[in-house]
Amino acid sequence: MPHPYRRFSLAERNRRWHAVRQLMQRDNLAALIAPPNPGNSTDWQADARYLSHCGGGADTSIGVVFPLEGDVTVVAASAKERWGPLVQDWVGDVRTVNRQFGAAMGERLRELGLDGQRIGVSGLAGGTRTPEGTIMHGTFRALVDACPNASFVDASELMQEVREVKSDEEIAVLQRSVDIVECALEAQLRAAQPGVPDYVVWAETMHEMFRRGSELSVHFNWISGPAPGRTLTRPTARPLERGDLILGEIEASVLGYRAQRLPVVAVNTCSQIIRELSAAHEALYLELLPTMRAGVTVRELIEATVAIARRIAPKSGPLSGLRASLIVHGRGLGDDRPLVLTRLDGIPFYDATTRALEARLPENGVYICKPSVATANGEHEFAWGDTVRVGKDGARRMGRMPHGLQISPPGVFTDWPKDITVYS
Repeated sequence: MPHPYRRFSLAERNRRWHAVRQLMQRDNLAALIAPPNPGNSTDWQADARYLSHCGGGADTSIGVVFPLEGDVTVVAASAKERWGPLVQDWVGDVRTVNRQFGAAMGERLRELGLDGQRIGVSGLAGGTRTPEGTIMHGTFRALVDACPNASFVDASELMQEVREVKSDEEIAVLQRSVDIVECALEAQLRAAQPGVPDYVVWAETMHEMFRRGSELSVHFNWISGPAPGRTLTRPTARPLERGDLILGEIEASVLGYRAQRLPVVAVNTCSQIIRELSAAHEALYLELLPTMRAGVTVRELIEATVAIARRIAPKSGPLSGLRASLIVHGRGLGDDRPLVLTRLDGIPFYDATTRALEARLPENGVYICKPSVATANGEHEFAWGDTVRVGKDGARRMGRMPHGLQISPPGVFTDWPKDITVYS
């Protein structure tokens, strides 16, 4: 009997494989290589999992040979036990290769008679956050040695093109991820009390996701304090104080699909300026979502964000001269395109954003949309975001929690270990 994992259907497999092979024909590719690299919370192995339904877990390395014609092949460590028919029913040719991934994928290309053909490699060149690519040098060298007459070309954008538009099955999985994140935020609100160590509140948040079935690995950033600034890579031992803000990027993983929320939680109370910025952010967000419709360009979306902030800015008071920036990036198995990162007033500061300015959002693209609003001098800033689904008439939030600032109700939370921690 197969292990009781949630799975995508064979119809979903056939949809993906047909879409990929259409683009391979367009680009004159005889095969596509999705190499193993579980880095960056498994973002860099998204194409392999997308094609094979193999993968899952924080340290799993999976490679895929995906021919234009013929059987798909998976190469992995302990392959048949971990990625055979007890786990998935998409790929029958699953090979244990003792981590000699490049040599094994090259051998499969030779079996298919493809030495001398044009072969696509995902991660051979730059991606959204990977300007130097993701395939390891030794893996690529072994491919070249095995097929010295082949022409290896980058296929990163081909895979991004397929993955950006989500099917109903993918959207359902991302919705489950959103729902789990919101359960985790409810736990965070209960634990966010004065005197509770920062890492305990983080642990309660993460625990709630994993007890509801989230996979590892998940991306998270976190910081707390009276004026916390940019998030850090992990929590500290600092006891929370009344009025602190907790900022984070929270993701749950369902079949590797990770929706995201950028929440803002205040401990029991909050300053007036943050309340006002949260209200302004909500006004901007409500206007921005209809603009985020299928067919809009990244440039138009950035310009709309800046224009809305200027339009809603009050004529006087601390929010006069309100400024805005925009972050939008794809949600799915990894860093789906585009990657939109701007400074205040909409100035791009990342090469991938500049390259994507004329890109158009497709219908059924799913993204984290997390703009920021700030006072004119930039001293106070408020960022919040939810995962959204793009349609013909705009984007729709996938979360159900209220927008913006949430204040933890006063309470008592003492449930954490006092005997052994790394901080004592």
